[in-house]
Amino acid sequence: MEAGIISKLPGNVEVLEETARQEFAQLLLSVSALANTQLSHTSARIIPTVVSILESSSNTIATKELCLSALCNLSSVLDNCRILIATGVVNTLTRLASVKEVSEKSLATLGNLVVTSAGRKALEHNPNVPEGLIEIMTWEEKPKCQELSAYILMVLAHQSSLQRQKMAKAGIVQVLLELALLGSPLAQKRAAKILQWFKDERQMKMGPHSGPQMGRVSIGSPVNERDVDEGKKLLKRILQQSLYKNMETITRRANGDGDSSKLKALVISSSSKSLPY
Repeated sequence: MEAGIISKLPGNVEVLEETARQEFAQLLLSVSALANTQLSHTSARIIPTVVSILESSSNTIATKELCLSALCNLSSVLDNCRILIATGVVNTLTRLASVKEVSEKSLATLGNLVVTSAGRKALEHNPNVPEGLIEIMTWEEKPKCQELSAYILMVLAHQSSLQRQKMAKAGIVQVLLELALLGSPLAQKRAAKILQWFKDERQMKMGPHSGPQMGRVSIGSPVNERDVDEGKKLLKRILQQSLYKNMETITRRANGDGDSSKLKALVISSSSKSLPY
């Protein structure tokens, strides 16, 4: 650093051979470890270079891992998040998050960015969100990735009914139910928290005494098309109610029977920064 190594970084990494790019990535990873100390004034120079190496089309997985580790270090400093987001790296990170070999570091970096308003907005408008993150929560062999993906979705869903609607349409509830039963303890807590929001929101929409109303049909009476449609709707409502009853049971198990005060406290929390896990 004192010798001015940052000023010697290449302007165009595409002209470098793969071995040279990997060596630069290793160097920048070492420098990024100083992110919380004397690196703050050089981040604006380092970040574009790391992103350029990461996005190079001919990179190996090893080089990508080095770059992602460096970005994870850099994104741990709030002041760097704005610079990172401005490079458009969120799109690259969401794409790489679906690559199992480098998913964990990609998700960890996104987890640092999503707590900022700019990072949250970038993720909300990304075409891979929430579908890609929901898919990652099904990776039973990658429990850490499940935890990180659940955290990002938890932040996005926090006090945002629009995001919860998008997630519901993408089939998140069933995935959350499975994660709340089979995931790691941390993944279970995060899944249960999101499920609680869906449950509370559903109860607010339905109101009291909104169970299915069943009319009486005499045996042998003619069945018209309207009756068939009504029957399908009724069956759908019954299945949904059964699903949400299961969801309620799972949230109770994940958070501890009778521990409703904790659930209420989680829902009342007012900002992403206040999320306990």
